[in-house]
Amino acid sequence: MTLTPVDWIIIAVYLAGCLFAGLWMRRFVRGVQDFAVAGREMDVNLGIASLAATELGLVTIMYTAQLGYEKGFAGAMIGVVMAAAIWVVGRTGFVIEPLRNAGVMTIPELFEKRFSPRVRWLAGLFVVLGGLLNMGIFLRLGGEFLVHATGLPPGWLEWIMTGLLGLVLVYTALGGMLSVLVTDYLQFLVMGVGIVATSVLVILHIGWSDLLAGLDAAWSSGALKAHPYDATHATSFGWGYLLWQFVFQVACATTWQTQISRVLAARDATTARRMYTRTSFYFVGRFLLPGLWGAAALVWFTRNGGLPQNLTTLTAMPHYLSIVLPAGIIGIVVAAMLAAEMSTDSGYMLTWATVIYNDLVTPCLKKPLSPRGELVLTRFLVLGIAVFLLFYGLWYELPGNAWDYLAVTGNIYLASVFTLLVAGLYWPRANATGAAAALVLGAVGPLVFLVLGTKYQIAPEVAGASSFALAALGMIAGSMLSPARAKSASVA
Repeated sequence: MTLTPVDWIIIAVYLAGCLFAGLWMRRFVRGVQDFAVAGREMDVNLGIASLAATELGLVTIMYTAQLGYEKGFAGAMIGVVMAAAIWVVGRTGFVIEPLRNAGVMTIPELFEKRFSPRVRWLAGLFVVLGGLLNMGIFLRLGGEFLVHATGLPPGWLEWIMTGLLGLVLVYTALGGMLSVLVTDYLQFLVMGVGIVATSVLVILHIGWSDLLAGLDAAWSSGALKAHPYDATHATSFGWGYLLWQFVFQVACATTWQTQISRVLAARDATTARRMYTRTSFYFVGRFLLPGLWGAAALVWFTRNGGLPQNLTTLTAMPHYLSIVLPAGIIGIVVAAMLAAEMSTDSGYMLTWATVIYNDLVTPCLKKPLSPRGELVLTRFLVLGIAVFLLFYGLWYELPGNAWDYLAVTGNIYLASVFTLLVAGLYWPRANATGAAAALVLGAVGPLVFLVLGTKYQIAPEVAGASSFALAALGMIAGSMLSPARAKSASVA
């Protein structure tokens, strides 16, 4: 389907509104505190909208739909595990409460108080490395959706990616977290309408009973290789993968810097905990509804001669939506998907730029920069990240499906930094030697997977679980075999 003038008007109005709102917030940015953590004045409702919007990007829609296409409704089990992990962290305050009370802007900043400046710098390096590699495929997957859903020529993909990134870059670099929070709120509303409307239209098109019968038939015929409902089945995720995912999701909830940036921007620890508990169930829908689209695409293509050669399990869903969605409605859906992409890109670029400025550049400066110099530097870092993402997204080839890539690249720093946080906050014996050993060893498994995973068929859960085990081993062995000279971080 090609977009009608009505569709283009809807998209243009939405993009113009986001740009205006983002630029308007520039006038309130007075320093790096406002730019990076919005002056620590975020309330619960704005935090819920911002966290939900940032963690539901167009890349999320793509990989969750791919899970639905490859594993049926069992693919949504990852969302259930994620929701449980976030709820537990919010209910108990595990890690996030003392972290917010410490008054830091980034996680590595805490490590200087608890361990040493060198540990802070090394942790910042791994955070940036894992974060940028993780985000590297966002634009490519977003462009794939827009090209296949709208019928635009494939050669336009790079131009779409560049234009969208440029738009997000303008208001993120100028307004920082204040712009991100305001635009996240708008994008959260648009996404909610678009995702629910699309789900209703998909069910009306395929039929609920026909969808279930189609999944059963695809499973029986072998067109669907995994059990469509049982995530613990040997053909699906299996218990080992789900166990790794729970540990991984707890680590995400307490360590993933884009989520933690909302914790650090909250008014207090109580606000941060409420934000987590009230947002948790949203993550079930984040996997279930796009997964429904992917499952419906599987049934439709199976009944109509199979998946065309020019499509993959990743691009099947947007192509299917181009068939399902009528003119006018597709403009709303594309606007919603652009909202998802923009909120994620802006939040992620700001997060990694803040870490680079706060934990890699600042410790190396002989004298502090002026407030204006700090803002200019951070804005240039956002620009540099945008350039990296544009070029990396054009050439990197995924080793396996998108979700496994995102989980493993995140593990480059999640396992090690999670180990440092837990040990630093709850184990008095932890010291700088153990922290350095945990950082290095924790990155080994994911990096080996990225380099050799396709060639030697390394399972993602093996790479992920090994990173947690090696990080814990490094922390325990390093701390026990060296003198304890750690100083406690302030959590007042």
